[in-house]
Amino acid sequence: MDAQTFKLLAAGLAIGLGAIGPGIGVGLLVLGALQSIGRNPEAAGQIQTNMFIGIAFTEAIAIYALVVSLILLFVV
Repeated sequence: MDAQTFKLLAAGLAIGLGAIGPGIGVGLLVLGALQSIGRNPEAAGQIQTNMFIGIAFTEAIAIYALVVSLILLFVV
């Protein structure tokens, strides 16, 4: 195998493994928010606001993984 093959493999692993954690995190976050809204519907607005902030922070991790994989593809 040559260097280009290893570079493509590393970029694929970086984005693939980097997206698993945020995917699970967003799923658990939404699960908790929906359960909370089901138990206390009056607090739905505040729960949704906090849920969206949490989703944004969690998705930022996936964007970091994308940046790392792009750096591996085009810079290294």
